[in-house]
Amino acid sequence: MAMFTDRDQAGKRLAAALAELEIKDAVVLALPRGGAPVAHHVATRLGAPLDVLIVRKLGVPRHPEYAFGALGEGGVTVIDTDVVRAVHLSESEVTNVVAAETAEIGRRVSRYRGGLPLTPIAGRTALIIDDGLATGSTMAAAVKVVRQLGAATIIVGVPVGSPDAVNRIGSMVESIVYLSAPASFRAVGQFYRDFGQLSDQDVIDVLNLHRSDKPSPSGSAIAGASAGVGRPGVCGAAGTDVDVEVVIPVDGAQLGGHLVIPSAATGVVVFAHGSGSGRFSPRNQYVARSLNQAGLGTLLFDLLTDVESRDRANVFDIPLLASRLVGATRWLRGQPDTAACPVGYFGASTGAGAALVAAAMISDDVGSVVSRGGRPDLAGADLPLVKAPTLLIVGDRDHQVIELNRAAQRRLVCPSRLVLVPGATHLFEEPDTLEQAAQLARDHFVRTLHPMPPD
Repeated sequence: MAMFTDRDQAGKRLAAALAELEIKDAVVLALPRGGAPVAHHVATRLGAPLDVLIVRKLGVPRHPEYAFGALGEGGVTVIDTDVVRAVHLSESEVTNVVAAETAEIGRRVSRYRGGLPLTPIAGRTALIIDDGLATGSTMAAAVKVVRQLGAATIIVGVPVGSPDAVNRIGSMVESIVYLSAPASFRAVGQFYRDFGQLSDQDVIDVLNLHRSDKPSPSGSAIAGASAGVGRPGVCGAAGTDVDVEVVIPVDGAQLGGHLVIPSAATGVVVFAHGSGSGRFSPRNQYVARSLNQAGLGTLLFDLLTDVESRDRANVFDIPLLASRLVGATRWLRGQPDTAACPVGYFGASTGAGAALVAAAMISDDVGSVVSRGGRPDLAGADLPLVKAPTLLIVGDRDHQVIELNRAAQRRLVCPSRLVLVPGATHLFEEPDTLEQAAQLARDHFVRTLHPMPPD
Protein backbone atom coordinates (compact mmCIF):
# COMPACT_ATOMS: atom_id res chain seq x y z
CA MET A 1 0.00 0.00 0.00
CA ALA A 2 1.78 3.12 -1.24
CA MET A 3 0.93 6.21 0.78
CA PHE A 4 3.17 8.60 -1.21
CA THR A 5 4.06 8.77 -4.88
CA ASP A 6 7.65 9.69 -4.02
CA ARG A 7 9.73 11.77 -1.59
CA ASP A 8 8.76 14.90 -3.50
CA GLN A 9 5.05 14.44 -2.77
CA ALA A 10 5.75 13.35 0.81
CA GLY A 11 7.79 16.51 1.38
CA LYS A 12 4.98 18.76 0.17
CA ARG A 13 2.45 17.08 2.48
CA LEU A 14 4.78 17.19 5.46
CA ALA A 15 5.57 20.84 4.77
CA ALA A 16 1.88 21.69 4.87
CA ALA A 17 1.49 19.98 8.25
CA LEU A 18 4.54 21.73 9.73
CA ALA A 19 3.41 25.12 8.44
CA GLU A 20 0.42 24.95 10.80
CA LEU A 21 2.80 25.13 13.80
CA GLU A 22 3.95 28.65 12.81
CA ILE A 23 7.55 27.79 13.71
CA LYS A 24 9.85 30.80 14.19
CA ASP A 25 13.61 31.09 13.65
CA ALA A 26 13.96 27.54 12.35
CA VAL A 27 16.86 25.76 10.71
CA VAL A 28 15.79 22.78 8.61
CA LEU A 29 18.26 19.90 8.88
CA ALA A 30 17.96 16.99 6.46
CA LEU A 31 19.33 13.56 7.29
CA PRO A 32 20.97 12.50 4.01
CA ARG A 33 20.39 11.00 1.75
CA GLY A 34 16.65 10.25 1.80
CA GLY A 35 15.69 13.23 3.94
CA ALA A 36 17.06 15.83 1.49
CA PRO A 37 14.22 16.01 -1.08
CA VAL A 38 11.63 15.89 1.73
CA ALA A 39 13.37 18.67 3.66
CA HIS A 40 13.58 20.84 0.52
CA HIS A 41 9.82 21.36 0.53
CA VAL A 42 9.73 21.98 4.28
CA ALA A 43 12.43 24.66 4.06
CA THR A 44 10.76 26.27 1.05
CA ARG A 45 7.33 26.37 2.71
CA LEU A 46 8.69 27.79 5.98
CA GLY A 47 11.14 30.17 4.33
CA ALA A 48 13.88 28.65 6.48
CA PRO A 49 17.52 27.82 5.67
CA LEU A 50 18.23 24.22 4.67
CA ASP A 51 21.32 22.24 5.60
CA VAL A 52 22.27 18.60 6.11
CA LEU A 53 23.19 17.12 9.46
CA ILE A 54 25.88 14.47 9.16
CA VAL A 55 25.48 11.90 11.90
CA ARG A 56 26.98 8.44 12.24
CA LYS A 57 26.03 5.76 14.70
CA LEU A 58 28.97 4.21 16.55
CA GLY A 59 28.48 0.49 16.10
CA VAL A 60 29.85 -2.24 18.31
CA PRO A 61 32.59 -4.13 16.40
CA ARG A 62 31.23 -7.33 14.84
CA HIS A 63 27.69 -6.11 15.59
CA PRO A 64 27.63 -2.61 14.04
CA GLU A 65 23.84 -2.48 14.07
CA TYR A 66 24.10 -2.27 17.89
CA ALA A 67 25.10 1.32 18.65
CA PHE A 68 27.18 2.40 21.64
CA GLY A 69 26.92 6.07 20.75
CA ALA A 70 26.79 8.64 18.00
CA LEU A 71 29.15 11.01 16.27
CA GLY A 72 28.30 14.30 14.66
CA GLU A 73 30.21 16.83 12.64
CA GLY A 74 32.14 19.41 14.57
CA GLY A 75 33.51 16.77 16.91
CA VAL A 76 30.25 16.14 18.78
CA THR A 77 30.51 12.70 20.39
CA VAL A 78 27.82 10.92 22.40
CA ILE A 79 28.95 7.71 24.15
CA ASP A 80 26.59 5.38 26.00
CA THR A 81 28.90 4.17 28.76
CA ASP A 82 26.36 1.57 29.89
CA VAL A 83 26.55 -0.14 26.49
CA VAL A 84 30.35 0.13 26.43
CA ARG A 85 30.53 -1.65 29.79
CA ALA A 86 27.86 -4.21 28.90
CA VAL A 87 29.64 -5.39 25.75
CA HIS A 88 33.13 -5.05 27.29
CA LEU A 89 34.49 -2.64 24.69
CA SER A 90 38.12 -1.73 25.18
CA GLU A 91 39.37 1.82 24.91
CA SER A 92 41.21 0.96 21.70
CA GLU A 93 38.06 -0.53 20.14
CA VAL A 94 36.10 2.64 20.93
CA THR A 95 38.93 4.76 19.53
CA ASN A 96 39.10 2.76 16.29
CA VAL A 97 35.36 3.00 15.64
CA VAL A 98 35.30 6.72 16.39
CA ALA A 99 38.27 7.27 14.04
CA ALA A 100 36.61 5.37 11.18
CA GLU A 101 33.31 7.22 11.55
CA THR A 102 35.08 10.57 11.93
CA ALA A 103 36.71 9.95 8.55
CA GLU A 104 33.35 9.11 6.98
CA ILE A 105 31.78 12.25 8.44
CA GLY A 106 34.65 14.28 7.03
CA ARG A 107 34.13 12.76 3.59
CA ARG A 108 30.41 13.52 3.60
CA VAL A 109 30.79 17.03 5.01
CA SER A 110 33.36 17.84 2.33
CA ARG A 111 31.24 16.40 -0.47
CA TYR A 112 27.88 17.83 0.61
CA ARG A 113 28.93 21.22 1.89
CA GLY A 114 32.09 21.91 -0.08
CA GLY A 115 33.91 23.68 2.75
CA LEU A 116 30.94 25.73 3.95
CA PRO A 117 30.25 25.66 7.73
CA LEU A 118 27.16 24.09 9.27
CA THR A 119 24.32 26.60 9.52
CA PRO A 120 24.31 27.97 13.12
CA ILE A 121 21.91 26.04 15.37
CA ALA A 122 22.57 27.37 18.88
CA GLY A 123 19.55 29.15 20.35
CA ARG A 124 17.32 28.36 17.36
CA THR A 125 14.62 25.82 16.52
CA ALA A 126 16.19 22.78 14.84
CA LEU A 127 13.75 21.01 12.54
CA ILE A 128 15.20 17.56 11.72
CA ILE A 129 13.69 15.91 8.63
CA ASP A 130 13.95 12.40 7.21
CA ASP A 131 11.88 10.36 4.75
CA GLY A 132 10.71 8.01 7.51
CA LEU A 133 11.44 6.35 10.84
CA ALA A 134 12.04 2.60 11.02
CA THR A 135 13.92 1.84 14.24
CA GLY A 136 14.61 5.52 14.93
CA SER A 137 18.26 4.90 15.81
CA THR A 138 19.70 7.38 13.34
CA MET A 139 17.19 10.05 14.32
CA ALA A 140 17.93 9.46 18.01
CA ALA A 141 21.61 10.04 17.30
CA ALA A 142 20.77 13.22 15.37
CA VAL A 143 18.67 14.53 18.25
CA LYS A 144 21.53 14.00 20.71
CA VAL A 145 23.97 15.79 18.41
CA VAL A 146 21.65 18.75 17.83
CA ARG A 147 21.02 19.02 21.57
CA GLN A 148 24.76 19.25 22.17
CA LEU A 149 25.03 21.91 19.47
CA GLY A 150 22.76 24.11 21.56
CA ALA A 151 19.38 24.07 19.80
CA ALA A 152 16.73 25.86 21.88
CA THR A 153 13.94 23.64 20.53
CA ILE A 154 14.03 20.41 18.55
CA ILE A 155 11.20 19.33 16.26
CA VAL A 156 11.32 16.12 14.23
CA GLY A 157 9.31 15.79 11.02
CA VAL A 158 8.77 12.60 9.00
CA PRO A 159 6.10 11.51 6.54
CA VAL A 160 5.75 8.02 8.08
CA GLY A 161 7.17 5.96 10.91
CA SER A 162 6.71 2.86 12.97
CA PRO A 163 4.61 3.45 16.11
CA ASP A 164 7.49 2.37 18.37
CA ALA A 165 9.98 4.72 16.69
CA VAL A 166 7.54 7.63 16.76
CA ASN A 167 6.96 7.14 20.49
CA ARG A 168 10.68 6.76 21.19
CA ILE A 169 11.69 9.90 19.31
CA GLY A 170 8.69 11.83 20.59
CA SER A 171 9.92 11.33 24.14
CA MET A 172 13.28 12.90 23.24
CA VAL A 173 12.13 16.13 21.58
CA GLU A 174 9.78 19.03 22.13
CA SER A 175 7.57 17.97 19.23
CA ILE A 176 7.32 15.32 16.51
CA VAL A 177 5.18 15.76 13.41
CA TYR A 178 4.30 12.73 11.29
CA LEU A 179 1.61 12.02 8.76
CA SER A 180 1.11 8.36 9.61
CA ALA A 181 2.34 5.68 12.02
CA PRO A 182 0.49 2.56 10.83
CA ALA A 183 0.44 -0.63 12.89
CA SER A 184 1.25 -2.52 9.66
CA PHE A 185 4.62 -0.73 9.37
CA ARG A 186 7.47 -2.97 8.17
CA ALA A 187 9.80 -0.59 6.34
CA VAL A 188 9.82 3.02 5.16
CA GLY A 189 9.90 2.02 1.48
CA GLN A 190 6.63 0.14 1.93
CA PHE A 191 4.77 3.47 1.88
CA TYR A 192 6.38 4.96 -1.25
CA ARG A 193 5.50 3.99 -4.81
CA ASP A 194 8.93 5.28 -5.86
CA PHE A 195 11.65 4.84 -3.22
CA GLY A 196 14.70 4.84 -5.46
CA GLN A 197 18.25 5.05 -4.13
CA LEU A 198 19.71 8.57 -3.95
CA SER A 199 23.30 9.55 -4.68
CA ASP A 200 25.52 12.11 -2.99
CA GLN A 201 25.01 14.31 -6.03
CA ASP A 202 21.23 14.26 -5.52
CA VAL A 203 21.79 15.70 -2.04
CA ILE A 204 24.16 18.35 -3.37
CA ASP A 205 21.65 19.37 -6.04
CA VAL A 206 18.97 19.89 -3.39
CA LEU A 207 21.31 21.97 -1.22
CA ASN A 208 22.32 24.10 -4.21
CA LEU A 209 18.71 25.15 -4.65
CA HIS A 210 18.95 26.87 -1.25
CA ARG A 211 22.38 28.46 -1.67
CA SER A 212 22.81 31.90 -3.12
CA ASP A 213 26.54 31.37 -3.62
CA LYS A 214 26.24 28.35 -5.89
CA PRO A 215 24.54 27.96 -9.29
CA SER A 216 21.34 25.98 -9.54
CA PRO A 217 21.70 22.64 -11.31
CA SER A 218 20.34 22.25 -14.78
CA GLY A 219 16.98 20.55 -15.00
CA SER A 220 14.88 19.53 -12.01
CA ALA A 221 17.09 18.43 -9.13
CA ILE A 222 14.14 17.45 -7.02
CA ALA A 223 12.58 15.29 -9.69
CA GLY A 224 15.86 13.46 -10.13
CA ALA A 225 16.40 13.08 -6.39
CA SER A 226 12.91 11.80 -5.77
CA ALA A 227 13.09 9.23 -8.53
CA GLY A 228 16.65 8.12 -7.85
CA VAL A 229 17.47 8.67 -11.49
CA GLY A 230 21.06 7.86 -12.44
CA ARG A 231 23.06 10.42 -14.39
CA PRO A 232 25.69 9.75 -17.03
CA GLY A 233 29.06 9.30 -15.39
CA VAL A 234 31.82 6.94 -14.50
CA CYS A 235 33.98 6.04 -11.55
CA GLY A 236 37.48 4.64 -11.38
CA ALA A 237 40.63 6.01 -12.96
CA ALA A 238 39.67 7.13 -16.46
CA GLY A 239 41.93 5.56 -19.07
CA THR A 240 43.60 3.20 -16.58
CA ASP A 241 42.59 -0.30 -15.49
CA VAL A 242 43.09 -1.19 -11.82
CA ASP A 243 43.94 -4.84 -11.06
CA VAL A 244 45.58 -5.23 -7.64
CA GLU A 245 45.78 -7.40 -4.57
CA VAL A 246 44.63 -5.43 -1.52
CA VAL A 247 44.47 -5.74 2.26
CA ILE A 248 41.27 -4.42 3.87
CA PRO A 249 41.38 -3.52 7.59
CA VAL A 250 38.02 -4.29 9.23
CA ASP A 251 37.33 -4.61 12.97
CA GLY A 252 41.01 -5.17 13.68
CA ALA A 253 41.27 -7.95 11.08
CA GLN A 254 43.39 -7.74 7.93
CA LEU A 255 41.40 -9.25 5.06
CA GLY A 256 43.00 -10.14 1.74
CA GLY A 257 41.24 -9.18 -1.46
CA HIS A 258 41.48 -8.71 -5.22
CA LEU A 259 40.22 -5.42 -6.66
CA VAL A 260 39.57 -4.96 -10.37
CA ILE A 261 38.28 -1.62 -11.71
CA PRO A 262 38.06 -1.27 -15.50
CA SER A 263 38.79 2.20 -16.83
CA ALA A 264 35.62 4.30 -16.86
CA ALA A 265 33.82 1.72 -14.68
CA THR A 266 30.15 2.31 -13.91
CA GLY A 267 30.12 0.63 -10.50
CA VAL A 268 31.82 -1.92 -8.28
CA VAL A 269 30.40 -5.24 -7.06
CA VAL A 270 31.53 -6.67 -3.73
CA PHE A 271 31.40 -10.47 -3.49
CA ALA A 272 30.21 -12.28 -0.37
CA HIS A 273 31.22 -15.90 -0.74
CA GLY A 274 29.46 -18.85 0.84
CA SER A 275 30.55 -21.26 3.54
CA GLY A 276 33.89 -22.94 2.90
CA SER A 277 34.77 -20.56 0.06
CA GLY A 278 36.85 -17.42 -0.38
CA ARG A 279 38.16 -14.89 -2.85
CA PHE A 280 39.73 -17.68 -4.93
CA SER A 281 36.37 -19.38 -5.58
CA PRO A 282 36.42 -20.32 -9.29
CA ARG A 283 32.68 -19.72 -9.61
CA ASN A 284 32.86 -16.22 -8.16
CA GLN A 285 35.95 -15.46 -10.25
CA TYR A 286 34.04 -16.53 -13.36
CA VAL A 287 31.14 -14.21 -12.48
CA ALA A 288 33.58 -11.40 -11.67
CA ARG A 289 35.22 -11.67 -15.10
CA SER A 290 31.80 -11.44 -16.73
CA LEU A 291 31.06 -8.26 -14.76
CA ASN A 292 34.47 -6.78 -15.62
CA GLN A 293 33.78 -7.33 -19.32
CA ALA A 294 30.58 -5.31 -18.90
CA GLY A 295 32.50 -2.38 -17.40
CA LEU A 296 31.83 -3.16 -13.74
CA GLY A 297 34.50 -3.26 -11.07
CA THR A 298 34.72 -6.17 -8.63
CA LEU A 299 36.09 -6.77 -5.17
CA LEU A 300 36.58 -10.38 -4.14
CA PHE A 301 37.82 -10.60 -0.56
CA ASP A 302 38.01 -13.03 2.32
CA LEU A 303 35.32 -12.26 4.88
CA LEU A 304 37.30 -14.13 7.57
CA THR A 305 40.96 -14.40 8.46
CA ASP A 306 42.64 -17.81 8.23
CA VAL A 307 42.37 -18.23 12.01
CA GLU A 308 38.70 -17.19 12.08
CA SER A 309 37.76 -19.52 9.24
CA ARG A 310 38.95 -22.54 11.25
CA ASP A 311 36.01 -22.02 13.61
CA ARG A 312 32.95 -23.27 11.71
CA ALA A 313 30.69 -21.11 13.84
CA ASN A 314 32.19 -18.01 12.20
CA VAL A 315 31.32 -19.33 8.75
CA PHE A 316 27.63 -19.15 9.66
CA ASP A 317 27.80 -15.98 11.78
CA ILE A 318 25.68 -13.76 9.53
CA PRO A 319 26.06 -10.56 11.64
CA LEU A 320 29.84 -10.99 11.61
CA LEU A 321 29.96 -11.58 7.85
CA ALA A 322 27.64 -8.62 7.25
CA SER A 323 29.87 -6.35 9.35
CA ARG A 324 32.83 -7.36 7.18
CA LEU A 325 30.89 -6.41 4.06
CA VAL A 326 30.01 -3.05 5.61
CA GLY A 327 33.67 -2.52 6.48
CA ALA A 328 34.78 -3.37 2.95
CA THR A 329 32.21 -0.97 1.51
CA ARG A 330 33.49 1.85 3.70
CA TRP A 331 37.03 0.97 2.69
CA LEU A 332 36.01 1.37 -0.97
CA ARG A 333 34.56 4.78 -0.14
CA GLY A 334 38.00 5.82 1.11
CA GLN A 335 39.90 4.77 -2.02
CA PRO A 336 40.42 7.37 -4.78
CA ASP A 337 39.51 4.95 -7.59
CA THR A 338 36.26 3.79 -5.99
CA ALA A 339 35.06 6.67 -3.79
CA ALA A 340 32.47 7.73 -6.38
CA CYS A 341 31.47 4.20 -7.47
CA PRO A 342 27.96 2.94 -6.74
CA VAL A 343 28.24 -0.38 -4.90
CA GLY A 344 26.42 -3.67 -5.43
CA TYR A 345 26.62 -6.97 -3.53
CA PHE A 346 26.84 -10.45 -5.04
CA GLY A 347 26.24 -13.18 -2.47
CA ALA A 348 26.37 -16.95 -2.75
CA SER A 349 25.08 -19.48 -0.22
CA THR A 350 25.35 -17.99 3.32
CA GLY A 351 27.02 -14.94 1.77
CA ALA A 352 23.67 -13.95 0.28
CA GLY A 353 22.15 -13.68 3.75
CA ALA A 354 25.10 -11.56 4.89
CA ALA A 355 24.83 -9.36 1.78
CA LEU A 356 21.18 -8.59 2.47
CA VAL A 357 21.83 -7.82 6.14
CA ALA A 358 24.66 -5.47 5.14
CA ALA A 359 22.45 -3.86 2.49
CA ALA A 360 19.85 -3.18 5.18
CA MET A 361 22.46 -1.77 7.58
CA ILE A 362 23.86 0.77 5.08
CA SER A 363 20.95 1.01 2.68
CA ASP A 364 21.98 4.40 1.30
CA ASP A 365 25.37 3.01 0.23
CA VAL A 366 24.20 -0.17 -1.55
CA GLY A 367 22.52 0.18 -4.92
CA SER A 368 21.87 -3.43 -5.91
CA VAL A 369 22.00 -7.04 -4.62
CA VAL A 370 22.25 -10.40 -6.39
CA SER A 371 21.98 -13.80 -4.70
CA ARG A 372 23.22 -16.88 -6.59
CA GLY A 373 22.14 -20.18 -5.06
CA GLY A 374 21.90 -18.18 -1.86
CA ARG A 375 20.24 -18.31 1.51
CA PRO A 376 18.46 -14.93 1.68
CA ASP A 377 16.24 -16.37 4.41
CA LEU A 378 19.24 -16.07 6.77
CA ALA A 379 18.78 -12.28 6.68
CA GLY A 380 15.67 -12.79 8.80
CA ALA A 381 14.19 -9.61 10.27
CA ASP A 382 16.47 -7.43 8.11
CA LEU A 383 14.76 -8.46 4.86
CA PRO A 384 12.02 -5.77 4.97
CA LEU A 385 14.71 -3.12 5.58
CA VAL A 386 16.53 -3.75 2.30
CA LYS A 387 16.03 -0.89 -0.20
CA ALA A 388 18.27 -2.07 -3.04
CA PRO A 389 16.72 -3.86 -6.05
CA THR A 390 17.39 -7.56 -5.45
CA LEU A 391 17.73 -10.47 -7.87
CA LEU A 392 17.49 -14.04 -6.54
CA ILE A 393 19.00 -16.67 -8.87
CA VAL A 394 18.37 -20.34 -8.07
CA GLY A 395 18.78 -23.56 -10.02
CA ASP A 396 15.41 -25.10 -10.88
CA ARG A 397 16.65 -28.44 -9.51
CA ASP A 398 17.68 -26.92 -6.16
CA HIS A 399 14.21 -27.53 -4.71
CA GLN A 400 14.79 -26.82 -1.01
CA VAL A 401 16.65 -23.58 -1.71
CA ILE A 402 13.91 -22.48 -4.14
CA GLU A 403 11.36 -22.59 -1.32
CA LEU A 404 13.69 -20.72 1.04
CA ASN A 405 14.15 -18.02 -1.61
CA ARG A 406 10.42 -17.74 -2.22
CA ALA A 407 9.79 -17.32 1.51
CA ALA A 408 12.49 -14.66 1.72
CA GLN A 409 11.17 -12.80 -1.32
CA ARG A 410 7.74 -12.51 0.29
CA ARG A 411 9.36 -10.50 3.10
CA LEU A 412 11.23 -8.12 0.80
CA VAL A 413 9.68 -4.69 0.29
CA CYS A 414 12.27 -3.53 -2.27
CA PRO A 415 11.90 -4.36 -5.99
CA SER A 416 12.82 -8.04 -6.29
CA ARG A 417 12.83 -10.88 -8.81
CA LEU A 418 13.34 -14.64 -8.48
CA VAL A 419 14.76 -16.38 -11.56
CA LEU A 420 15.15 -20.16 -11.89
CA VAL A 421 17.97 -21.38 -14.14
CA PRO A 422 16.85 -24.49 -16.08
CA GLY A 423 18.74 -27.70 -15.29
CA ALA A 424 20.90 -26.16 -12.54
CA THR A 425 21.50 -27.66 -9.11
CA HIS A 426 22.86 -25.83 -6.08
CA LEU A 427 26.42 -25.25 -7.32
CA PHE A 428 25.52 -24.52 -10.98
CA GLU A 429 27.93 -27.25 -12.13
CA GLU A 430 25.82 -28.30 -15.12
CA PRO A 431 26.87 -27.11 -18.62
CA ASP A 432 26.03 -23.45 -19.37
CA THR A 433 24.20 -22.91 -16.07
CA LEU A 434 26.87 -20.78 -14.39
CA GLU A 435 27.15 -18.76 -17.60
CA GLN A 436 23.41 -18.07 -17.45
CA ALA A 437 23.65 -17.02 -13.81
CA ALA A 438 26.56 -14.70 -14.58
CA GLN A 439 24.65 -13.10 -17.44
CA LEU A 440 21.59 -12.55 -15.23
CA ALA A 441 23.77 -10.93 -12.56
CA ARG A 442 25.59 -8.77 -15.10
CA ASP A 443 22.36 -7.49 -16.65
CA HIS A 444 20.88 -6.74 -13.22
CA PHE A 445 23.89 -4.75 -12.04
CA VAL A 446 24.22 -2.84 -15.32
CA ARG A 447 20.55 -1.87 -15.06
CA THR A 448 20.45 -0.94 -11.37
CA LEU A 449 23.86 0.55 -10.50
CA HIS A 450 23.79 4.21 -11.48
CA PRO A 451 27.14 6.03 -11.38
CA MET A 452 27.55 9.39 -9.72
CA PRO A 453 29.06 12.12 -11.90
CA PRO A 454 32.20 13.96 -10.84
CA ASP A 455 31.79 17.35 -9.20
